[in-house]
Amino acid sequence: MTQNAPDTQNVAVAGGAAILAPIQAFPNGVPANAMVLIPLANGMPVDKQPVDGPVALTMEEVWKLLGFNGPAVQVQDAEGRPIAIGLEDLLKGLDEQWSKDKDNADMGRVYAQELMKYERHERAEQVLAKLIAGGSADGQDWLALGVTQLAQKKHDKAERTLVGAQNLMKDNPYPSLHLAKVAKEKGDAAAEKTAVERAIQIQPGNVDAWAYLFNMHKQVDGEEKALAAVEELASTPLNVKTAAPYVALQGFYAEDEKTRDKAIAYAKKGVERAPGDPVPLIVLSALYGQSGKLDEVIKLLAPHEAMMLKDVRIAHNYFEALFQSRDLNKITALLNKLATSPDREVKQFAIERSKAISQMLQQQQAALAAAAQQKP
Repeated sequence: MTQNAPDTQNVAVAGGAAILAPIQAFPNGVPANAMVLIPLANGMPVDKQPVDGPVALTMEEVWKLLGFNGPAVQVQDAEGRPIAIGLEDLLKGLDEQWSKDKDNADMGRVYAQELMKYERHERAEQVLAKLIAGGSADGQDWLALGVTQLAQKKHDKAERTLVGAQNLMKDNPYPSLHLAKVAKEKGDAAAEKTAVERAIQIQPGNVDAWAYLFNMHKQVDGEEKALAAVEELASTPLNVKTAAPYVALQGFYAEDEKTRDKAIAYAKKGVERAPGDPVPLIVLSALYGQSGKLDEVIKLLAPHEAMMLKDVRIAHNYFEALFQSRDLNKITALLNKLATSPDREVKQFAIERSKAISQMLQQQQAALAAAAQQKP
């Protein structure tokens, strides 16, 4: 299942759904509606050419030829297996499920989420509005409704809805961040600045809010003044202990190799500010890895093995650096320690990597044995 695929175990799969599997997967016979793909070896003749020469197809025609009603998206079937289904059939199935039980708020939320993901904002607004009218909505539902109204340029409605979301979620910065977007589209620069600074005040560690602040100032005053504005707000007593401003800034320079050193400098500032925060450590180690500085990754993360027991992201970056350095002793010690983690994800990571290392060593030994046998 992809990261954003909905949990549709209770949704009846109909229409354009497909499972790609070898013929052995159907011991009782191939289903009547199966589409069979037969690979042809180079030069193998066929009885009849389906077309003479190339054919231009739109993506819509491609999906239709493959049996999908709309673009293919990945979901899970009742047994948890990943399958592909046409988007229109997915949304139709979700709509039918929710229509049968409109008191099921969770089902409505899943449906609205998928509608928003695929930019069906008008229908998403209708679903979310019914949830709210039914009295079973929470602050997240109000936030989602405001976002989908903003996507439709319904600025006044979005503003009222997002204010309601903020009243329900006083510790959540995202209603204020989206209110900043509303203000920007309405051309109210002062209100935009107030809203984004309120988001930072609500949650100083929110990276999205600091990134918005930088972009807002950059579009008006240019890059240097934007950096100065972030530094100024980051140095206030409320924000002085958070790494978020520098995690946000490094993101603007990380992708371009020419500016990666600048990204590393900002990530270092983040680590210095909050050495116990895993996020700047993950960011800085990833930047070192992209730059080929494996020794720096190991030096940075080695003191934080205790943190790796709780955060698989740090464990992953440290393991990769050790693996690329071919330090098997440290790898073995690390995986043994991670295997004792109470965190399920970390423990699974250790098990999978241990198996991979074992298989690699077995292959190397087999290759050495084969080479020894070939010697005269």
